[in-house]
Amino acid sequence: MAITAAMVKELRDKTGAGMMDSKKALTENDGNMDAAIDWLRSKGIAKADKKAGRTAAEGLVGVSASGTVGAAVEVNSETDFVARNAEFQEMVGEIAGLAEKIDATGHDVIAAVQSATVPSSGKSVEDHVKDKVATVGENMNARRAARLTVEQGVVASYVHNAAAPGMGKIGVLVALNSTGDADKLNELGRKVAMHIAATSPASLDVDDLDPTLVEREKNVLTEQARESGKPDAVIEKMIGGRMNKFYQEVCLTKQAFVMNPDQSVEQAVEEAATAMGAPVKIEAFVRLAVGEGIEKEEEDFAAEVAKTMGG
Repeated sequence: MAITAAMVKELRDKTGAGMMDSKKALTENDGNMDAAIDWLRSKGIAKADKKAGRTAAEGLVGVSASGTVGAAVEVNSETDFVARNAEFQEMVGEIAGLAEKIDATGHDVIAAVQSATVPSSGKSVEDHVKDKVATVGENMNARRAARLTVEQGVVASYVHNAAAPGMGKIGVLVALNSTGDADKLNELGRKVAMHIAATSPASLDVDDLDPTLVEREKNVLTEQARESGKPDAVIEKMIGGRMNKFYQEVCLTKQAFVMNPDQSVEQAVEEAATAMGAPVKIEAFVRLAVGEGIEKEEEDFAAEVAKTMGG
């Protein structure tokens, strides 16, 4: 019986198995869907589906950067116990290394990562992770990935709360465009990356801010100013001053540098560039924090231990 793409998709949807495993199961069972499901279950592959609905909000962010290229990936697990496991950490490191090598940017990065081949297994990242779900017994997924490149200069990195080299709870990449000394640029980039890890800026500069966020802030400040009862001309100046303060709080280049609050990040970079004897421009940055945006179910410690032990 001919195995169609639609049949493979249906089996994947029902079991959570990878594409190649689903196709093989259907081929081995002459296209019989129920028999294919049983075949996958007997191999321990379909177990991943039972865990796919469970919240995976723990895990690690892995970073891999060298020269003018850097990448960061977030790989989630259900518990921090698994995140501290050497096998899980090895997997995160492999995926981060793959992310650095792929040719993709923006929203295409995670899709490219998911389809990249993992050398240790010969399978796609998506299927490799699902295999780990079946063996480890916990839901896991490669959730987000980002990649930065710069024509000249460096992509520096920093990992906060590191669990192992190159991976931790927060991963940051900073792309610095410059013809300056690479070692000095990496040192500067790491300091800026540490600042980003601490402050989580919303954008690189004022021009990069989400217009919706700016408009909402203006509306709030306008309503607050009007309550003062002052003339419109005064209110307009009040709003301008307060918006500038807002920009200093959320825009990276305008923020007070955590290592020297008397300077903005922009001023600190300019000072370093002068000392280096070459202009330096922050082209872009990425900050990934584990579990960001995931609504995690509260669970007591005993229940977490029981889950980890298979109870």
